[in-house]
Amino acid sequence: MISHLRGIIHRQNPEKVTIDVNGVGYGVSVPISVWDELTEGEEATLYILTYVREDRLDLFGFADATGRTLFERFIGMTGIGPKTALELCTVPKSLLMQAIGSQDPKLLTSVKGIGKKTAEKLLLDLKSLAEKQPEIFGADQGSAITNHAFDQDAIDTLKNLGYDTGNIMQVLANLPEDITSTEQRVAAAIRSL
Repeated sequence: MISHLRGIIHRQNPEKVTIDVNGVGYGVSVPISVWDELTEGEEATLYILTYVREDRLDLFGFADATGRTLFERFIGMTGIGPKTALELCTVPKSLLMQAIGSQDPKLLTSVKGIGKKTAEKLLLDLKSLAEKQPEIFGADQGSAITNHAFDQDAIDTLKNLGYDTGNIMQVLANLPEDITSTEQRVAAAIRSL
C-alpha cells in the first residue's frame, strides 16, 4: 500500500493531479482545497490513501496525515463513497466543528451527495470522532468560528450560480468579518471564486 508520494506536481482538471516520482506518474485525486495549494512543476508530498475494490484501484492524496485520516473515516461510514468523502474533505474543519457543535445538518446537506438522513448520521459519527481524536479537526489551532462562516443563504445562492460547495465553504470562511450581509458575502465570494 502507498502511504505517501513525493515528486513533481502536474495539475490536471480540478481535483486531479499527476505526481511524477522518479519518472513514474501517479494519478491522484485530491480535494479541491489541496489542488488549489499545489503548484504546477514544483515538488510536493502527498499523503496517500490507496482505495482498492474488485474493479478499481484509486489513489487519493492529502496535504497532511490528518486529512487522510478524516477521508478514511468518511469512506468507512455507511452511505459515503470516495467521491462524496472527497467533497466533505473540502469543507473547512472549523465549519465541520461548528456543525458538530450545533448538531445542525444544514451545513452537511449543502455538500453534493449528502441528504438530510445521511447528514444526521454523519453528525453523530463526526461527534464521536471529534471526541476521540480532536486533532483531526485541528483542535490545536484554536481558531474561533465566525458567525458569517456558515451563511446558508449565501451558500445556496452560490450553489445556484454553479459554484462547487467545497470552494464556496472555503471562500466564505476566509471573508473578512466586516462583511455583514448575505448580499455582500455573495458578491465578495464571486470575486474570489
